[in-house]
Amino acid sequence: MPESITPHTRKVGLIGWPVGHSGSPRMHNAAFAAAGMDWVYLPLPVPVNPKDRIGQAVRGLGALGFQGANVTIPHKRNVMSHLSDISAVARAAGAVNTVTVRDDGDLAGDNTDVWGFFSVLEEAGWSAHSGSALVLGAGGSARAVLTGLLEAGCRDVRVHNRTRTRAEELVRDFRALYPAASMRVIGSEREVSAAGREVDLVVNSTSLGMDPHIDTCPVAPDFPWRSGQWAYDLVYNPPATLFLSRAGHGGARCIGGMEMLVRQGARSFEIWTGRMPDLDLMRRELNLHLGFQTDG
Repeated sequence: MPESITPHTRKVGLIGWPVGHSGSPRMHNAAFAAAGMDWVYLPLPVPVNPKDRIGQAVRGLGALGFQGANVTIPHKRNVMSHLSDISAVARAAGAVNTVTVRDDGDLAGDNTDVWGFFSVLEEAGWSAHSGSALVLGAGGSARAVLTGLLEAGCRDVRVHNRTRTRAEELVRDFRALYPAASMRVIGSEREVSAAGREVDLVVNSTSLGMDPHIDTCPVAPDFPWRSGQWAYDLVYNPPATLFLSRAGHGGARCIGGMEMLVRQGARSFEIWTGRMPDLDLMRRELNLHLGFQTDG
């Protein structure tokens, strides 16, 4: 937080319910301070009921002098009907996590989860055009993952979810948006193992493995991990999940969810301010908020 908030301080925040646990205020406020910017990032708890509370909240951002806000669970989908303009990526993902108040008062929505997810893969060296992926899960995070993969040019994607009908609905939606891609649902453990032997990227978009359920994993212990394969877990707490531990022991290259969380926040920061923040600083502050040790 800045030492003082004045009428000239530019304001952004996090809309969700609950928001008290989030590290986003600490991460963003540290980045604003380091950049010498008179900005502040505030937690904005907005309950689900009454039903139009999210609409009232976002429509009030401009009147209250906010530049924008992040949106988190449970409002990422419902907020869309209250916005004037929504990016193509956010429409494909079916969710908005970043709202910007334009100079004319209009509200624009974007989804930085998609960029946060794929920018990490791209920087690590995974090639979407020649790659194939197995996505575990069929919820909101899976939609962001599929959007990132397909927007980048991946044309071979398999989806597995414990509730098959949800995976089928997800694939059906994305086939309409990306008809050139090969997408299919896989159901049995045998099919999951077969996919594991074929794809070069496996993404966990479920909450399995998240603290306190650290002994859970979205794939079986005998999943056929191999050298050269990539394992990407969107779970960020703990940093080393059972999924990543098993993948690493099998020779796969591992990516944890912390980096996606930092990158999506950094992209929101850039959308609002026109500047990219110090990623190392944001990463360190988020780790400290979660109680993880840092190197510096």
